[in-house]
Amino acid sequence: MRTHIIYVLAHARKWYAARMTDEREDPEVTAWRGLLVAHARLVPAVEADLRAAGQVSLSWYDVLLELNAAPGRRLRMSELGARAVLSRTRVSRVVDELAAAGLAERQPDQADGRSSFAVVTPAGRNALRRAWPVYREAIRRHLGARLTAGQCRQLATLLDQAVTDADIRPPGKTAR
Repeated sequence: MRTHIIYVLAHARKWYAARMTDEREDPEVTAWRGLLVAHARLVPAVEADLRAAGQVSLSWYDVLLELNAAPGRRLRMSELGARAVLSRTRVSRVVDELAAAGLAERQPDQADGRSSFAVVTPAGRNALRRAWPVYREAIRRHLGARLTAGQCRQLATLLDQAVTDADIRPPGKTAR
C-alpha cells in the first residue's frame, strides 16, 4: 500500500509539473499571471507609501481622481463605478467614506430620482493635490525605476489594447 501511495504521489507531481510547464509556455497565461502578480505587488506598495505619508488611501485617491477629471467634477454613481478601478459596491462605500470626511458629497439626480451624483468638494480637491506628489513618486519608485520610459509607454499601450472593448460578460451571455 505504501509503495502504491508513493508511486501515485510521484506521478501526480510529474503530471502537475508537466501541466505547469505547459501553462507557463502559454504566452497568454504567462501574460495574465504577470499582470496579476504585478497588481498584487505594486498596489499594496503604492498604498503603503500613501499611508506612510499620511495621505488619502489609494481607493480614495482613485475615486477623487475620477471625480476631479469629470465634467463639473461630478459623476453619476453608475458612471463612477464603471470608471474607477474598484468594484461598484466598493465605490459606493468609498463615496460614503469620502462624504463623511468632507472630501465628496452625494447629490440627488433631479432628472432621475433613482440615481445620484458623487461630487468632489474643494477639500477633496486639496486632498488630491496633496497626495499627488506621493502617488507620483510611489509609481516612479515601484514601477518607473524598473522600466524605461519607453517600456512604460509600451506597457501602457499594450494594457490599453488588451482592455479596449473588453467584454466582461461570462461566455454564452449576451448583452441586453
